[in-house]
Amino acid sequence: MPAKQPAAKAVPRISTFPKCWLEDIVAGRKPLLEWIAQSAELGADGCELYDGFLKSFEAKYIAEVRSAIKKTGQAFSMLCFSPDFTHPDPAFRAREVEKQKQRIDLTADLGGGFCRTLSGQRRPEVSRADGVRWVVECIEACLPHAEKRGVTLAMENHYKDGYWTHPEFAQHMDVFCEIVGKIEAPNFGVQFDPSNCVVCGEDPVELLDRVKARVVTMHASDRYLAPGATAEQLMKDIGATGYSSLLKHGVTGEGMNDFDAIFTRLKEVNFGGWISIEDGMNGMDEMRRSVEFLKRKRKEYFGA
Repeated sequence: MPAKQPAAKAVPRISTFPKCWLEDIVAGRKPLLEWIAQSAELGADGCELYDGFLKSFEAKYIAEVRSAIKKTGQAFSMLCFSPDFTHPDPAFRAREVEKQKQRIDLTADLGGGFCRTLSGQRRPEVSRADGVRWVVECIEACLPHAEKRGVTLAMENHYKDGYWTHPEFAQHMDVFCEIVGKIEAPNFGVQFDPSNCVVCGEDPVELLDRVKARVVTMHASDRYLAPGATAEQLMKDIGATGYSSLLKHGVTGEGMNDFDAIFTRLKEVNFGGWISIEDGMNGMDEMRRSVEFLKRKRKEYFGA
């Protein structure tokens, strides 16, 4: 019997997401194609889009966006979508499932292989047991369609969609891990965002240790404390609101996340997915420096 061949060495790819212009692109104040051209200048491998960036889902327009990405030499890394699977009304949840399937189609039509999914809003009237059950049912209802289109659903440990009233149902890692642990499918995985752990007062490395074998994509934003703020103040503020104005955006690698610990664990599981910089809140220069930082870490840990 021939010897078993070692697994091929995986190398992460780096993409960018324009959090700085999210509202402007959604509102049409900044053209999406303009951002796509700018993102190519940052030196990353690809770009990530939010479904709200697209002014139409018509085939002609989607083909135009796909062509614009390809012409810049980039790949389309992931489509961010925010389904709300925790609504008490079954008809509402069914509509959200159909929306998720539509975004799966959109992902495939844009030439991508990953589509983000979420749990939904943490409504006070929804119990943990009901919320977990509904989220699992809804995601599992989407997976056969995703498989047909060659798309992997990536569930993010999210904080809150900007257009929601309540924070993410699965914001905290115990709920997030319970949901992820109930879904077993080759085209389902984790979209890991270390900063969202920091936002809710949890340790991102602890979450990564629990889900690293399931991670397929990652956001690499970073946070730092506002001048004069203390960690004690931050934890008190987070505990009261679920988010804190004491946390500021910054260059990836210069904030509170331990990227050496993160990359060590990604290397352990031979991670070869997308790492997307979700930032630029203080300008393109910071995003460019974030790309350069991630390239250095990729070279250090993956040799490429």
